Amino acid sequence: MTTMSHSSLTILLLCLCYVSFSEALNGGFTVEIIHRDSPKSPLYRPTQTQFQRFSNAVRSSIHRANRFNQSFLSSNTVGSTLAADLGNYIMSYSVGTPEFKLFGIVDTGSDIIWLQCLPCKICYNQTTPIFNPSKSKTYKTLPCSSTSCKSVTYNTCSSPQGKSCEYSISYEDGTYSEGDLSLETLSLGSTNGSSVHFPATVIGCGRNNSFVSEELSSGIVGLGSGPVSLISQLSSSIDAKFSYCFAAKDDKPSKLSFGDAAVVSGSGTVSTPIGFHDQETHYYLTLEAMSVGNNRIEFRNSSSGSTGEGNIMIDSGTTLSLVPGYVYSKLESAVAAEVKLKRAKDPLKQLSLCYEGKFDEVHAPVITAHFRGDADVKLSVENSFIDAGDGIVCFAFLASETLSIFGNISQKNLLVGYDLHKKTVSFKPTDCSKQ
Repeated sequence: MTTMSHSSLTILLLCLCYVSFSEALNGGFTVEIIHRDSPKSPLYRPTQTQFQRFSNAVRSSIHRANRFNQSFLSSNTVGSTLAADLGNYIMSYSVGTPEFKLFGIVDTGSDIIWLQCLPCKICYNQTTPIFNPSKSKTYKTLPCSSTSCKSVTYNTCSSPQGKSCEYSISYEDGTYSEGDLSLETLSLGSTNGSSVHFPATVIGCGRNNSFVSEELSSGIVGLGSGPVSLISQLSSSIDAKFSYCFAAKDDKPSKLSFGDAAVVSGSGTVSTPIGFHDQETHYYLTLEAMSVGNNRIEFRNSSSGSTGEGNIMIDSGTTLSLVPGYVYSKLESAVAAEVKLKRAKDPLKQLSLCYEGKFDEVHAPVITAHFRGDADVKLSVENSFIDAGDGIVCFAFLASETLSIFGNISQKNLLVGYDLHKKTVSFKPTDCSKQ
């Protein structure tokens, strides 16, 4: 028996990697994502009570709305006391050669993959080790003259000649990241046990970062529509399709799928057009009305008085859903007329419809969100109420006069698929814990 030469072995391994990569992309692939409050999460704090998690969810929803639109601020809110989060769902991924494992917040409202890098000018104390690019064989900084550098509005290049591209991104809540726009191999571990590698992926290697939050991830994995988001960079490989399925219970794993694995079809599927706002990376839908039973509440643009194109943002990172005040008041009244539990006060003084009782004791009516294109999405109790702890449950909607958001509670147990070629979002009722 002859010994295989080193070069032959290398070629064989490269071929096997290519086949694995091709098979993963041809059939699409799925990765597991976890809620920050899951015991599997590196950000999980076992000493936190349910009330503290509820408090964080409400406050972070308000702060996130402030990040998108600074003029939205609850009248009962003191900005300096709020916990600020960029999202609720976390994915494990790796960068570099050899691979370095990270946990990033999945965010449809961001358009960059950024992570903390050593050496740091200023770095927050993240939960897991910080990536050191000097130890990677595939890390490379981008010059200011590069197409990728020129495509992002937040580069700080004053002159393109012989200078490394630096980025600077900040959010209204005080979170920011500054560093080198770079190329690096990004690896995603699929649920079938194999890894899919994407060489020369543009990342933000943050050297100066601040996170206004106590739970500190390694950074952000942007799923927005901007030129260097994960979705845009993988677009040709995944046919511009991705989907997610958020489990009803936070301790259960959720799924994020790409390519053919992200196609949403079959019985119960409805689709609605995506509306993009100028120079924004967020995804907007057109919500025509909401109904509780036969009580239909028209959803009009608060400034024009008529139904507007792209009048509600669909967002993975905002927990609660935000609707205009005139919609909220009618929605609350219709729901309150159906729920027979004893009313309670929200100890945060943020949510006006709360009840005494356990979550499974709430027999709330189904709320139907009527999206453009006859796309009716039915919201059950798990989509419309949140456990506040201490025997209190609250309606998971907020009134907002400046910004409407279809938050992630409203999206639980729905398979939500984005097709950026067709410019549609599809919904299908699904038990996401079994997806």
